Amino acid sequence: MELGKGFAFVARQQHIVTDTSDFFIGLVFYNYYLKCFVLVDLKTHKLTHEAIGQTDMYVRMYNNLKKSVDDNPTIGIILCTEKDETVVKYSVMSENEKLFASKYRTYLPEKELK
Repeated sequence: MELGKGFAFVARQQHIVTDTSDFFIGLVFYNYYLKCFVLVDLKTHKLTHEAIGQTDMYVRMYNNLKKSVDDNPTIGIILCTEKDETVVKYSVMSENEKLFASKYRTYLPEKELK
């Protein structure tokens, strides 16, 4: 429900252009405490290696094209309906400390659980 402190909304479906292609990054935030951009990709299905590769590419592109010299490396977060630990184990996510995947809830938690 809440990202935490220091987050500022930057863009939704941010258009990134490279020499040969166009891409759209789901959600872009900036965290003033961490001094970095946070890219969030929402998936309405189980976590796949394609989704991990796409987010990894977006993080690398953002570091190269948008991040300033004073910023820390960009963080990528994938929110999906089901997280597959085997896919995480054998993907670039296992080696990259700036990529994260998490299962999201499709309902609000009860007040007692907050």
